[in-house]
Amino acid sequence: MTYFTGIDVSLRSVSICVVDDRGEVCREAKVDAHVDVIVDWLHAFSPELKSVGFEAGALSQYLTYGLQAAGFEVICLEARQVKNTLDAMRNKTDRNDARGIAQILRTGWYSRVHIKSLHSHRVRALLASRKAILTKCVDLENELRGLLRVFGIRLAPRVGHGSFDAQVRQTFADDEMLSCALVPLLDARTVLYKTYLKLDNAVKALTKADPLCVRLMSIPGVGPVAALTFKSAVDDPARFKSSRNVAAHFGLTPERYQSGEMDNPGHISRAGDADVRSALYVAAHSLLTRNAQWSSLKAWGMRLAKTRGHRRAVIAVARKLAVILHRMWVDGSEFRWGSQEPIAVKA
Repeated sequence: MTYFTGIDVSLRSVSICVVDDRGEVCREAKVDAHVDVIVDWLHAFSPELKSVGFEAGALSQYLTYGLQAAGFEVICLEARQVKNTLDAMRNKTDRNDARGIAQILRTGWYSRVHIKSLHSHRVRALLASRKAILTKCVDLENELRGLLRVFGIRLAPRVGHGSFDAQVRQTFADDEMLSCALVPLLDARTVLYKTYLKLDNAVKALTKADPLCVRLMSIPGVGPVAALTFKSAVDDPARFKSSRNVAAHFGLTPERYQSGEMDNPGHISRAGDADVRSALYVAAHSLLTRNAQWSSLKAWGMRLAKTRGHRRAVIAVARKLAVILHRMWVDGSEFRWGSQEPIAVKA
C-alpha cells in the first residue's frame, strides 16, 4: 500500500498525518520538531513509508537534510499554494493542516520548492549579516541627523560613511551636555561601521575567489553583492528549464488576472527572494545612471526610459539582467557588449 505523509511544521513541534492511497487517515500525532523524534515515529508506523512532505518554512532546510539522511524522500511544497488549498478547510488547526498536506501529496497537485545547498545558505547568512549591520548603521546616522536638526545643525545631504564620524563630532564639540547625549550614539555607530567593513571585505574576498562571480561581474552594473546574491539564490541553474523563468521566479514579471472578458496585466508580482530582486534593481539602476561605458543593454534601457519612464526602464533592465546572468552561468559565456555608441539611444 502507498502512504502519503504530511507534516505541519511549527517552531517547537510538528503535527504528522499519514493517509493511504484512498485518502483514509492511518495515523496521526504531534511530536517534537526534532529529526530523530520524527524519524523514530515514522519508522514505528511502517517500514514502507518512504516519502514525506511539508510546506516551505524556517525549518525546511533542517528537516530536509535530516530526513534525507535517514533515507526518506522529502517533498517541500510551495507555501502560497498550500495556503490557498488549506484555506478551503472549515477550521484551521495544526492537525487539520497536516491532514490537508497529506491529501495534497496524494492528489499530486503541488509545486516542489528547491532546497538550497548548505554552502549557499552560509553565503546568504553572510550577506544578511552585512545588510543588517549596514541598516543599523544608517538608522543611527539618521537618528543623529534628526537630533542635531533641533539645534539648527544641518549636515550635508550626502556624507560618506567613512567621514560621517569626524564631521558630526566637530559640530557639537563645544557643547558638553549635547556631547554626553550624542557621543555614545556616534561610538556605537563607529563600532557598527567597522563591523560592516569586515563583513563587506569578506563578501568581496569570497566573490574574488569565485570564477563564476568574477565572470558575472563583467556585466556593467553588477558588483560583488549582486553577483553573490544571485548565485546563492539560484544555487542550481539546472532547476530552471529556461533562462526567462528566472526573472519570473524572482518576481520581476507582471502579474496577470484574466477572467472571461476581463484581462488585466498588473505590476510586477514581487514573488520570490526580495534580496535578489533588490540587488538586480540596484544593478540595473547603476547600469543606466552610473556606468559610463555604452552597451546594447544600456542603449535599450535608455530608449525605454524615454518612452516609459526611468523606473519602468530599470525594472525592465533588471528583468533582462536576471536572464543574462543565468544564461552566462549555464553556457559559460561572456557578456556581449554589442553596440557601444550613444547614438543608439535616439528615438
